[in-house]
Amino acid sequence: MNKEIKSKIIQVCNAKIAAKGENVGLSFYAFFKNKNDNPELLMKVAHWWILEHRLDHFEKAVKIKTMVISLK
Repeated sequence: MNKEIKSKIIQVCNAKIAAKGENVGLSFYAFFKNKNDNPELLMKVAHWWILEHRLDHFEKAVKIKTMVISLK
């Protein structure tokens, strides 16, 4: 994942946690606009989420934030 999407994921997770608390869940679609304007990036994040980590459709934002922060 590139720096830009990692930053966006952390930003979205922080906003969701601040608004709804530490138990809030989200899907990888939360990091994208409702229109498919960057399908390659969407597929990279979907691959990371589904194939690499075998995550459920909805996961805790705290968990995703921690995972993304740990990426090199």
